[in-house]
Amino acid sequence: MDTPQGYLLVVEDIPDILRLLDATLKFKGYRVVTASNGHEALEAIQRERPAIIITDILMPKMDGFSLVHRLRINPETRDIPVIFLTATYVAPEDKAFALTIGVSRFIEKPVNFEQFLPAIAEILAKGAPTPPQTLNEQEFYDGYRKRLEIKLNQKATQIARDERLLETLSEEEKPSFQASLQSAKSERAEIKNLLEQIDEQLDKFSKPE
Repeated sequence: MDTPQGYLLVVEDIPDILRLLDATLKFKGYRVVTASNGHEALEAIQRERPAIIITDILMPKMDGFSLVHRLRINPETRDIPVIFLTATYVAPEDKAFALTIGVSRFIEKPVNFEQFLPAIAEILAKGAPTPPQTLNEQEFYDGYRKRLEIKLNQKATQIARDERLLETLSEEEKPSFQASLQSAKSERAEIKNLLEQIDEQLDKFSKPE
């Protein structure tokens, strides 16, 4: 079914998760459009406004926080409801920052569909709450940088611990553990890349006109 307001836009950079969300939502009768990062999501939104955006946070090119900020500073898109899905940003401070920029719901991975599907139905029925006052660019990047710095430290600790543990495993146990370790290293690299981009933006505010 199509919703009275439009389609569901699902934004996720991990193909297996994207396929699962796409298939599950379509099975439930929703019309779904998918994107693998924030840039692709904005392109889809320009073509047709979605009823809800369901997005991961940690993604290449443009992540979930930056995507929501772009939506909220544009009067034409600032009231589109957004559901965050994440396995990385799960601290209370992460959720508080997400609410500050106007995220409607915050669902941790792996996705519990018994919570996820009712959340979508409720937002479609009631609509999203009025978005908060939009943060200015500097406030957004300052808050976002704090979240990323904490995540980077956590990833570094996790990777160091896992590398030590890897040395104690049998050869049979190592392959699956190495895959998990590589995923953590990829996330660390993405966080570092995002921090570099944010530092470039913050430098612009510190330079005199």
